[in-house]
Amino acid sequence: MDSEPTLRLRIDESALAANWRLLDRMSGTAAAGAAVKADCYGLGASRCVPVLRDAGARDYFVAHWSEVPDVAAHVAPGSISVLHGPLTAGDAAFARASGVRPVLNSLPQVRRWLESGGGPCDVMIDTGMSRLGLSPDELGDESLSRLDVELLMSHLASADEDSPLNARQLALFRDAIQRLGARRHSLANSAGIALGPDYSFDVTRPGLALYGGVPRGEFDGLIRQVGFPQAAVIMLRRIRAGDTVGYNATFTAQRDIPAAVVSLGYADGFLRCRGTDAALQFGEKRLPLLGKISMDMVVVDCSEAPDLREGDWVDIPQHLPDAAAKSGLTQYEILTVTGQRFR
Repeated sequence: MDSEPTLRLRIDESALAANWRLLDRMSGTAAAGAAVKADCYGLGASRCVPVLRDAGARDYFVAHWSEVPDVAAHVAPGSISVLHGPLTAGDAAFARASGVRPVLNSLPQVRRWLESGGGPCDVMIDTGMSRLGLSPDELGDESLSRLDVELLMSHLASADEDSPLNARQLALFRDAIQRLGARRHSLANSAGIALGPDYSFDVTRPGLALYGGVPRGEFDGLIRQVGFPQAAVIMLRRIRAGDTVGYNATFTAQRDIPAAVVSLGYADGFLRCRGTDAALQFGEKRLPLLGKISMDMVVVDCSEAPDLREGDWVDIPQHLPDAAAKSGLTQYEILTVTGQRFR
């Protein structure tokens, strides 16, 4: 017999599918893939990957090898690319056995892949991130001519800005295409899709925007919220004038306050940087936070919601652009720090 959860996360599957279809249309002649790393940015691969598959996505990108099984349970392994590439001979053997494509990011990874027997792979070129990827001056290495490259890719560093770096990276990527043969090419992430058709190539790799993020103004009013977290009220109490609330007694009540203790804390990704003016919602009623956020609980003022009861569900505001502006976190962080206790 299972106990009842006190945290839950509703996934709007229709919004997720609509976001993918929008990004696919905005990709022009390119096909939109899907970045499904980090458990679909915290929203759950088991829920999101089938929706993306049924909407039409055919290319999936994870970061870690450990993320492959959760995605491969729903799509063909040959449609999955592992961005971190084969660090060990074991990684290469796993890729060959499963049919997953490694993304080769360095000459040692290229040699490791070839020594394992080779086969279809992807290659990352560093055009300005100084992160993963072969540098342009390594493209003449003879080992690259022996690769069977399905997807040649790079990653935009400043696509969320109108930065001259975007055009420089585009020029470097076009040069790499001329120097290294591949069946398909990919440069644009979510924000890069909004830069226009020059950046689309054959495959785009949206991530944040799939899950409700708005990385550029071109997406305002078009991208729909996907994740809707809620937490349960676990206790009601009355705080008297002069009482303090929470760690370090940072809040002192100036009047009697009807309050609720809610099953939500920084272990669930609701971090203290949400701010002292943060609030939860009960319907249209605002429930301001009182005192510091604890690991597993927050205390809220429910003066505006006199009908709130123990066991009721309250909403955690999660419109990503607004939450980011108020907390100082990025939209990526708000999504991916979601704790494991949500059901």
